[in-house]
Amino acid sequence: MAAHFGIDQALIESDNESARADLARDYEALGERLARRGIEIDPITRKLRDFSVAIPTWGVGTGGTRFGRFPIAGGPRNIYEKIDDCGVIRQLVRSTPTISPHFPWDTVDDYDALKAYAADRELAFDAVNSNTFQDQPGQTLSYQFGSLTHPDPAVRAQAIEHNLECIEIGQKLGSKAITVWIGDGSNFPGQQNFVDAFDRYLDAMKEIYARLPADWCVFIEHKLFEPALYATVINDWGTSYIAATSLGPKARCLVDLGHHAPNTNIEMIVARLVRFGRLAGFHFNDSKYGDDDLDSGAINPFQLFLIFNELVDAEQRGIEGFDPAYMMDQSHNVTDPIESLITSAMTLQRSYAQASLVKRHDLRVCQQENDALMAATILRTAYNTDVDPILATARLRQGGSVDPFAVYRKSGYRKRMADERRQNLRGARAGIV
Repeated sequence: MAAHFGIDQALIESDNESARADLARDYEALGERLARRGIEIDPITRKLRDFSVAIPTWGVGTGGTRFGRFPIAGGPRNIYEKIDDCGVIRQLVRSTPTISPHFPWDTVDDYDALKAYAADRELAFDAVNSNTFQDQPGQTLSYQFGSLTHPDPAVRAQAIEHNLECIEIGQKLGSKAITVWIGDGSNFPGQQNFVDAFDRYLDAMKEIYARLPADWCVFIEHKLFEPALYATVINDWGTSYIAATSLGPKARCLVDLGHHAPNTNIEMIVARLVRFGRLAGFHFNDSKYGDDDLDSGAINPFQLFLIFNELVDAEQRGIEGFDPAYMMDQSHNVTDPIESLITSAMTLQRSYAQASLVKRHDLRVCQQENDALMAATILRTAYNTDVDPILATARLRQGGSVDPFAVYRKSGYRKRMADERRQNLRGARAGIV
């Protein structure tokens, strides 16, 4: 049965046909250049078939700031329309076969039907995400002063129960992990006892951990600040690591690229978590000043490459249990979210391909001989390689688009959705979802 996608496949095939000859020449030329460096191009292209990154359901909607949100015409109004938009990205780039839902926003009555709807668009479900950082309509108790770390045991019990509900939903959808991020912390010195708050967190998480299915993991996500602006309970990778090791082997540390202090060496954090078997995976985005959630690689593409350099190194070492989960976590405030996610998906593939070009043996020799400049040169050589012909060829071979961004705009999908999904766009409301 053919998949149900939002863009006419004939348009993709027509556009691909017009680009096929030029792409073949570019791919051959790149292959010759790589061969002179002792690198075969086809194995790199085949590796890209196995690379995948999840789309969060909230990512296809417009983001926002604490001050306001300005919805885009044709934005999704429910989980089914979010899946339709995710299906378009999947159709074009082919590297986004999973989606990551967020509850309670994506709650439905029939999860079997939701799973089937996604499968009809060649999509499966990645990690589920709980929300105890915002109060929802009808919620009994407030999370204003915390959730899993709240001094009131009744609030903690409510937050625990929500996470357990998310796990139950995830089992119905075929997920294998739950991501837990809390905004708990304090905004004034003395507001909260640091030791007591962390102990309450561990006690609450132990209850969630104990209810994990045997083949599930819990991803612990840290964040330096916001909404807690003085002290955040799970504020850095070290705290996340302590929590994970306190809970057990099914608890791992998630790395969001915007959740660190400025100029933090994130690639070294990745290496540490890989070394100790606690790397859950990533929420990919980019940052200029703080937790900006900008498009992946929009600000510092070299840092993204260096992160993938550590990931590919771990992959090639064959480290036991190394299987990181990748997801894009971006806030699209002024762009078409689908266009931003298409661009970011290709950027992540590009970094992965470039990191796969690093000559590992030569790099290790330079490291052993303390040849700092040549070691850096080996990395820059891989980073400066234009791998676009590899990416486009991989997409072509998988039935995707040679030029996804151009085809998306030609398709008129956004205008069509604006006509079909009538909604009130007047006014701005706060919030990221």
